[in-house]
Amino acid sequence: MSDFISYFLGIALPMLQGLGATLSVFAVTIVTSIPLGFLFTLMVRSHLKAVQAFAKGYIYVLRGTPLLLQLMFVYFGLPLLPVVGDYLVFGRFQAACIAFCLNYAAYFAEIFRGGLLAIDKGQYEAAKVLGLTKFETMTRVVIPQMVRVCLPSISNETITLVKDTALVSVIAVAEILHYAKTTVNREGDTFAFIVAALIYLAINFVITLIFKKLESRYEF
Repeated sequence: MSDFISYFLGIALPMLQGLGATLSVFAVTIVTSIPLGFLFTLMVRSHLKAVQAFAKGYIYVLRGTPLLLQLMFVYFGLPLLPVVGDYLVFGRFQAACIAFCLNYAAYFAEIFRGGLLAIDKGQYEAAKVLGLTKFETMTRVVIPQMVRVCLPSISNETITLVKDTALVSVIAVAEILHYAKTTVNREGDTFAFIVAALIYLAINFVITLIFKKLESRYEF
């Protein structure tokens, strides 16, 4: 038993170094893509046709192309652009965060749009009758109800994000899967992949608990 524990720790401990990179990409993406996604939702609903067209085009392109392709374009492709390429050279971690934030903002924008569409128009009329300003209507009436509707979808997208962080190994960001593959290549034993899977499952277990708590708060 002690031999197995030593063997397990020998595989898991190096992988925990990659856990930091995984959680960092995850945290940066969540913190930036959710507000950015909501901004694009508002842009889609804008009365300005140019703003609306830009937001719709952005969402279409980012949702319609693979995240892996976007990741490689940000890291490898942007520096090759004429004129501006020299100003768009990013480190591996920076490129990963930029690609993930832009991609997930498009998905969250669609989630929030669905949430807003689910709110009855009578809510807006009632807020107007009560004398609430547009800002007060949005912050006190619309957004709380939108969050309640969107929480299950946001939870699902967040869990997907945890799994998608494995893609950053393509540009040599040393995250969990990077260390797992290195161990498998070195030891010739696929047990490292099982350990990596357990780490991902543990992260998603915690996220699931957090969202269940949030959902219970919004139940009525």
